[in-house]
Amino acid sequence: MKSDFDRRHMLVLAGSTLVSVMATAPALRAAEKEGKDKDDEIEVPAAEDLMREHGILRRALLVYSETASRLSHGNGNVPLDELGRAAALFRSFGEDYHERSLEEKHVFPPLIKAGGEHGSLARTLTSQHDRGREITAYIEAISKKGSIAKADSPQVAATLMSFVRMYEHHAAIEDTIIFPAWKKAISPAQYRELTEQFEDLEHRMFGKDGFEDGLKRIAAIERAFGLGDLAALTAPAPPRLA
Repeated sequence: MKSDFDRRHMLVLAGSTLVSVMATAPALRAAEKEGKDKDDEIEVPAAEDLMREHGILRRALLVYSETASRLSHGNGNVPLDELGRAAALFRSFGEDYHERSLEEKHVFPPLIKAGGEHGSLARTLTSQHDRGREITAYIEAISKKGSIAKADSPQVAATLMSFVRMYEHHAAIEDTIIFPAWKKAISPAQYRELTEQFEDLEHRMFGKDGFEDGLKRIAAIERAFGLGDLAALTAPAPPRLA
């Protein structure tokens, strides 16, 4: 009798557990989905966002370097339409958004106000932004010519390489000195607020995800220049020393 009772008791418990699991499963799935959605919506911290934007701009610099290299070696096979698209990307994503709307409006001012080395660097970086915009306009004009005359190739190549040299150092100084100094110069609350503002501005200027759009655009330009296969760009082994 006791054994029958125990069996019935276990069956009742099992049934209750099954009903409980079935009842809570939808709620668990909803909670899991909500958690994933929240993970997808996690904002990238402002300084990290600025640095990853530099990644897109550096890839545009690679296109400029490739163009300069071809011109320097007498290779006129430069897809000027794609060079123009690289300049347009640098203009909209780099200059109008990253430089003017973020760095010059929010990052540099507190450092310039504080003075010292960081303030001096911020002023120099601002001047380099201005020079970069002149060079971007030059590249855009060159890209509309249809072809680059052989006599003009050395000048075009030199201009591109001077811009690459400047901006590589420019971005490196910002990543390693300016952005960390800026984070220290403002309060954690201000930093969180600016992280949200940067995200909102990106959406307003470029749609839901301007960074992803920038990645797609630069990837297409790289393919047109034969730079789409990373493995093909692996450097050869160095020569053996005698």
